[in-house]
Amino acid sequence: MARIKGGLNARKKHNRVLKLAKGYRGARSKQYRVAKQSVMRALSTSFSGRKERKRQFRQLWIARINAAARMNGLTYSTFMHGLKLANVDINRKMLSEMAINDAEGFTALAEVAKSKIA
Repeated sequence: MARIKGGLNARKKHNRVLKLAKGYRGARSKQYRVAKQSVMRALSTSFSGRKERKRQFRQLWIARINAAARMNGLTYSTFMHGLKLANVDINRKMLSEMAINDAEGFTALAEVAKSKIA
């Protein structure tokens, strides 16, 4: 039986990695060994970046809600506690949108929260 060399499969594997490394500078886009390291790091950071993005958006929404709540004489924590006591289930994304675009509606929610706390 004749020996089969793995050249075709190795070439496919190398090309797959080099295609992912397209646009990288220097050896990172030309040499397989260097490209593989760069691609592995890029894929791992893109995975963790998708998780990080969710944290950053929640942080942004909370900052916006806090600013709007303080304009209505409440802190973020007391505002959220008042909404919870009033059984108002609105997520932070929608609350931050209300804080920006619908100030009257947010003020009404703040009054509901105040009445439940006091």
